[in-house]
Amino acid sequence: MKISILTLFPELITPYFEASVPGRGAKQGLYELEAVQIRDYTLDKHNRVDDYIFGGGPGMLMQPQPLADCIDDVRKRHAPGTKVVYLSPGGKVFNNRIAREYAQLPGLILLCGHYEGIDQRIIDHWVDEELSIGDFVLTGGELAAMAVADAVIRFIPGVIGNLGVHEEESFENGLLEYPQYTRPADFRGYVVPEVLQNGHHAKIQAWRQEMAEEKTRHVRPDLLEKGGTED
Repeated sequence: MKISILTLFPELITPYFEASVPGRGAKQGLYELEAVQIRDYTLDKHNRVDDYIFGGGPGMLMQPQPLADCIDDVRKRHAPGTKVVYLSPGGKVFNNRIAREYAQLPGLILLCGHYEGIDQRIIDHWVDEELSIGDFVLTGGELAAMAVADAVIRFIPGVIGNLGVHEEESFENGLLEYPQYTRPADFRGYVVPEVLQNGHHAKIQAWRQEMAEEKTRHVRPDLLEKGGTED
C-alpha cells in the first residue's frame, strides 16, 4: 500500500513514520509513505498557495491551482482505486471500520488543509471523501492525517505481529477496551484483580466483557446507544 500525505509541512510528518511500529512496517516493505510539499506545485513566484475569500470573511483560503496540480501529479504514482481524502472538521467522523476499509485500498492520498481551509472546487472535483477526527478544529490537517495514516497502517497485514490484537482493542466489538495489568501483582498496595491471576480463561473472559461494558457505559454511553462504531 502507498500513502501520500499532501501538506505545507512535510517535516512534521516524516519523523513519526520512521519510528516504532510504523517505521518497522515501512522497513519491511509492508507499505510506503511519502510527505509531499504542496508549495512545490504553485505557479506563484513567491510560493504563495493562499488568497482572499470571495464574498469576504476572515483569514485566507488555499487556492485550487496548487492543490489540483499536486493531487494530479501524486495520483500518477498511485494504482487505480486509490482514494483522495481531505481532512476537515466538516467531514464524516473517522473510526476503526473506516481504517480497516482504507487498509484494503491500493493507495491513499491524504490532503491537509490550512488557513481557513481549501477552495470548494477541490473538494467537489478532486477529493473522494472528507474526513474528520472529531468535533474540534486544528490549525492544520497534519495531525489528523497522521492519526488516520497510523490507524490504517495498523490494519495492514504484518505490521502488527499478533493477528488477534485488533479483536481485543477498543471499538472492535462496539465497546471500549477492558482494564489491563502487568507485573508486579501488588504495586504499592494496589493489587491486580484476583480473577486475572487464577488462570481460569472462561472467568477471565467473562470479567473482561463485564469491565468493557461497564467502562463503555460510564465513559462512552453513546457507543451503546448506537450499537457500536461499526455502523
